[in-house]
Amino acid sequence: MTPNKLKNIILQGEGLKIEFKKAKNSLPNNLFETVCSFLNKSGGEIILGVDDDKNIIGINENIVEQLAKEIANLSNNKQKLFPSFLLEPHIIEYKNKKLIYIFVPISSQVHKTANKIYDRSVDGDFVLNNDTQVKQLYIRKSTEYSENKIYPFLFESDFTKGIIERTRRIIRVYRPNHPWNELSNKDFYKSAGLYRKDMATGKEGFTMSALLLFGKPETIGSAIPHYKIDAILRIENIDRYDDRINIRCNIIEAYDKLMEFVTKHLPDKFYMQGDQRISLREKIFREIVANILIHREYTNAFPTSFIIYRDKVVCKNANKPHNLGNLIPGNFSPFPKNPHIAQIFTQMGRSEELGTGIKNVFRYNKIYSNADNNEFLEDDIFITSVPLKLFKELNDTVNDTINDTINDTINDTINDTINGTINNKEKVLELIKNNNKITTTNLALKLNVSRSTIARIVNKLIEKNVIKRIGSKKTGYWEVIK
Repeated sequence: MTPNKLKNIILQGEGLKIEFKKAKNSLPNNLFETVCSFLNKSGGEIILGVDDDKNIIGINENIVEQLAKEIANLSNNKQKLFPSFLLEPHIIEYKNKKLIYIFVPISSQVHKTANKIYDRSVDGDFVLNNDTQVKQLYIRKSTEYSENKIYPFLFESDFTKGIIERTRRIIRVYRPNHPWNELSNKDFYKSAGLYRKDMATGKEGFTMSALLLFGKPETIGSAIPHYKIDAILRIENIDRYDDRINIRCNIIEAYDKLMEFVTKHLPDKFYMQGDQRISLREKIFREIVANILIHREYTNAFPTSFIIYRDKVVCKNANKPHNLGNLIPGNFSPFPKNPHIAQIFTQMGRSEELGTGIKNVFRYNKIYSNADNNEFLEDDIFITSVPLKLFKELNDTVNDTINDTINDTINDTINDTINGTINNKEKVLELIKNNNKITTTNLALKLNVSRSTIARIVNKLIEKNVIKRIGSKKTGYWEVIK
């Protein structure tokens, strides 16, 4: 949340998805009525420290952090909000006053506070007083969100071994003060909306979101037989592929596999953000990968694909559209397709606040590829197309520009004449034996030859089964076979 965005929200004033509340020295008594109504309706934004007339009242600086923690804890307390839905309040300074900003996404479940169900209209929050209204809300939720489907015969034994511990460990590292960290696994499942009871049918158990996040491949395949993700590289062989992986594991592990595929086949670029170096490749593709996993409509048999071409990356996944056409930052209302899956990814640090992903792709791809004509086309099939303008080294196959190729050819001829290709092969092999983690860049520096020369020598050694590469380009190592 930036001061400019906050200013725009305040200028809009209260409405269906915006609510202001005074909170000088304590939380307002009706705060969770609004939280509940936003979760049940269309989501929304709450700003504490502003009155109904848009006046900036502020919050007592001595207690603002305490109030923010209290909001997070109460949102995880089923006595206050049922089912619980973890909120992340943000303290913001605006016009020299402390405010608290709370983004409330739409939920795939029906929520209560004080044992009452609230809905939202332009006039504010209202209680659903009759069974017909409540039933209509349950029907609306069940038809919109397939992630809530309950599998009564799905058990923890159907989850990949160690995946729960790993997920919770990542959350503890990323968010050490997270309320989930103190919960047992059983309470964690319920708090995260992964184990629930359907009040309309009486069914109780783990949900489709739990199955997709943690399930063994065979368990997922049994329940959702069409589930798969194809990651494909088409640089040289565009009719078929240069590399391909078919992913059928749970989406926690699928995220890792897709990011490994990105690291393997796309270069990174040196970039400083302030005084810190960041990975542009990770900034862009963590958003894209998370997006195709979080927002896929898993009841649709259309397979998810992630394809790297020479000049772009194209992803396709089944979708239940709420907007149509090309999504441009600031010109659409973000809508979570699987809120509970999205919540787990967010708490693990694998995705950010709803709607920021597309903004980040536009922001960082301008630097990474000098391109801003990214496309996010929402329809029954969501298509993401991110242009790439390749710089030096992509997969060791598209390495140099025409000038570099000409210069390297001249340099290679001179170096090969002076040193001899055979001699260089022996030196490369000797250097690898002495240091199996040596990079091609360091090999080139030590032998005083071009990197393309080293690449050719290494490729020949690999072809002749003299050496092989184990692991990724950055963290792997060489193994001498003979």
